[in-house]
Amino acid sequence: MIVIMSQNLSACFDGLPFQRRRFDKGTALFLRGDPVKRMFMIVKGRVCLTRCAVDGRMISLQRAQEREIVAEASLYADAYHCDGIAGAATEVKSFARSAIRRHLRNDKRFFDAWAAHLSREVQAARLRAEILALKTVAAKLDAWLTFHDNILPAKGGWKMLASEIGVSPEALYRELAGRAFNRRPSLG
Repeated sequence: MIVIMSQNLSACFDGLPFQRRRFDKGTALFLRGDPVKRMFMIVKGRVCLTRCAVDGRMISLQRAQEREIVAEASLYADAYHCDGIAGAATEVKSFARSAIRRHLRNDKRFFDAWAAHLSREVQAARLRAEILALKTVAAKLDAWLTFHDNILPAKGGWKMLASEIGVSPEALYRELAGRAFNRRPSLG
């Protein structure tokens, strides 16, 4: 369902002028404090929005993938509030922020799709905040699974899952190892 919604939003960008750009894994699309002049839609790859905590730990704010907009909250900001780093070899469409804002004013279909997208993002952020507020790894994992149809990502995605629920990869691995997989067939 989210993919369908993303397709609807991405279709609203059709006709807007854009530049194609490629980024190697680990390369910054933008850094915290950079002025917001462009908005990015991922064609291929992924981009992670991160910010460094006081203790030096990296906090993940968004993991945008194909057909998703990166840092859409920056549309009305003067500067980016985090770093946008390619999490893999990534290709994006880069749109002038001014063109998107003009398009929002002049195209009701685009405005409605954008508003619906932002509403879903607020819901997802609230869910993530609730998961992060839980005390145990087990509770965090159970809450995450509840909203993801009790399906774990493939083993290669467990480190990203650990970051998303706010635990160390090792703590997540221990939790998964301690669970009876035959009780939860979707976990195996």
